[in-house]
Amino acid sequence: MISNLIAATYAPMHNDGSLNTERIKDYTQFLIRNHVAGVFMNGSTGDFTSLTIEERKAITLAWSENKSDDLYLIDHVGDPSLKVAKNLATYAADKVDAIAAIAPFYFRLNSIDKLIEYCKEIAACAPNLPFYYYHIPVLSGAHLNMASFLEQAKDKIPNLAGIKFTNNNLIDYGHCKSKANSKYNILFGYDELFINSLPLGANGWVGSTYNHLAPLYYKIKTLFENGDMEAAADLQSKAIRFVEFLDSNGGFNGVAKGFMKVLGVDCGPSRFPHTTLTDGDYAKIKKTLHDMGLTPWFSI
Repeated sequence: MISNLIAATYAPMHNDGSLNTERIKDYTQFLIRNHVAGVFMNGSTGDFTSLTIEERKAITLAWSENKSDDLYLIDHVGDPSLKVAKNLATYAADKVDAIAAIAPFYFRLNSIDKLIEYCKEIAACAPNLPFYYYHIPVLSGAHLNMASFLEQAKDKIPNLAGIKFTNNNLIDYGHCKSKANSKYNILFGYDELFINSLPLGANGWVGSTYNHLAPLYYKIKTLFENGDMEAAADLQSKAIRFVEFLDSNGGFNGVAKGFMKVLGVDCGPSRFPHTTLTDGDYAKIKKTLHDMGLTPWFSI
């Protein structure tokens, strides 16, 4: 069962906006060096909605070609088209360690029965891989109770491994943890509430800022375990300020992707509608983040 930090990874691109999958070799080593335990590729952070099917497959292949025992690979294959999602799941079946799928987000699901039907068909395309439902209702519109989903899906999706729980509903998260009973892996996916997940028993997290600030989050976990809540809360506040500051400079997704170059992994520009800043902009951002006390906590 995967635990610790899992980075929601970016789709590396050349300056012309085409994929630069050669960058994934260095990206892999960067994450391992920072003790990141896994990768969640082709997700929201990875701009999957801005990629073609073939580009998503190219990213899956590149990560699989750089596979390491030190990095667990979860490939997000969800799509508004069930046919496309099944195609991507079939492609990933012999390349990664697990697959995940978000609910359809144009014609949205309004019942757990429909969600189970959707997940069951996708999971069946890679029956030997663990399957995670990607719960992010603010984007999918599937505002469904996840504890009820686990209860109703347990006998219908044989390879259901758990949930990537990207929601601030800590009550539902806590119920999911209780339902899990060690059978399911409930990966917490809300970086700004990392510290809040710890008393609820979280032991696995998926998020974009684990690319940038992995040492900070591991320190929060250590401080919490040692009972130093004040210091842990101070570091969580720094992580929140990181998100808020980058977001204020043109939108978090695009600006945070470009910031990876400052850390030594050039992921290139972002696709529309995300913002791509200049090197000069990032020099100013780096200075401000240094003044905030974040430099010692950067992944390197």
